[in-house]
Amino acid sequence: MTEHLMETTFRTALWRQFGAAIDMLENALLACPASLWRERLWSVPPPPEFPPQFAEFWYVTFHALLWLDLYLSGLPEEEFAPSAPFAQGVLDSVEALPERPYSKEELRTYLVSMRQKCHTHLLQLTDEQAHRPVQYPWSEGQPISFLELHLYNLRHVQEHAAQLSMFLGQHATLGASDWVTRAKDDEGSE
Repeated sequence: MTEHLMETTFRTALWRQFGAAIDMLENALLACPASLWRERLWSVPPPPEFPPQFAEFWYVTFHALLWLDLYLSGLPEEEFAPSAPFAQGVLDSVEALPERPYSKEELRTYLVSMRQKCHTHLLQLTDEQAHRPVQYPWSEGQPISFLELHLYNLRHVQEHAAQLSMFLGQHATLGASDWVTRAKDDEGSE
């Protein structure tokens, strides 16, 4: 069977908006001063199955990138593992907590690679891939299309970019809250 690329205007628009969400996450990451790197965004403790660092700036950034990576792969959670240096194990679990917080440089490297992965993937997305059913625990036993997963993923990245930006704004950190209208370029490069 021949695979057909999805309509160009749609693929381009999807990338530009997804890329903008990733760029906003990057803005927050780069604007975070060392003094806030391990500060909590919210005071409510996470459920016991989550690591206690779950609400810290560095971990929220890592969480957004980890799930971006997983959802771009379209793999089930149990078949996915992030690349080194990131801890292996059940995602967002105490078991997969690293021995130390990831550095800004490590997370920026991950972000740059995920931005490129997203750019390449979305601009090469075929109709057949877009229609492929996927299922995650939050879909409550109802498969969704890979295309819908991409939209969910975009919203997830934007949610955490907004949380991080608001946190930085509350701490008078400049440079994190500028709205990005669309991906900074169409090449996926820095």
